[in-house]
Amino acid sequence: MTDRPLLLIDVDGPLNPYAARFARLRGYETHRLHPAVWLARQTPGSRSHRRGLRVRLHPGHGARLSALPFELAWATTWMHQANEMIAPSIGLPGTLPVIEWPELFAKDPEGLYWKTRPLLEWAAGRPFAWVDDLITDLDTAHVTAHHDAPSLLLRIHPGRGLREADFRTLTEWAGSL
Repeated sequence: MTDRPLLLIDVDGPLNPYAARFARLRGYETHRLHPAVWLARQTPGSRSHRRGLRVRLHPGHGARLSALPFELAWATTWMHQANEMIAPSIGLPGTLPVIEWPELFAKDPEGLYWKTRPLLEWAAGRPFAWVDDLITDLDTAHVTAHHDAPSLLLRIHPGRGLREADFRTLTEWAGSL
């Protein structure tokens, strides 16, 4: 553990702009992957099950993320498969810590994003930034009210992924601590 803040990274949205309007995004490479959570939601033997999930990844994102003044960790449904399937494609080490969700897609009684409460527990009072495409104002308010350390919840557009302005925001936030 370091004294650097955590950067909690979601895959789909920030790294894989799955909602992009165009099939080819400048700088991105397309991969066909078979993550367990996605496979479980497919019909065995179906065309999509055989072909795999189309994932667009930017090979330069790993270096950009590693250069940030953060301790990186995965906050994604890909869990440990992010280290196996995503990290090598973008140039990150395959040994990043992983948040192991107690229940995927659980309904929250107060309408929070299902990741919010387990993520706060995992952060254990440390300063953190979280990049995800499904963060809402309700999640931001909850984190502000229930987490004493500094936090930045950065919603990433799922059609654009992480962009220069997002890297700048993360750098500036970490520098302000």
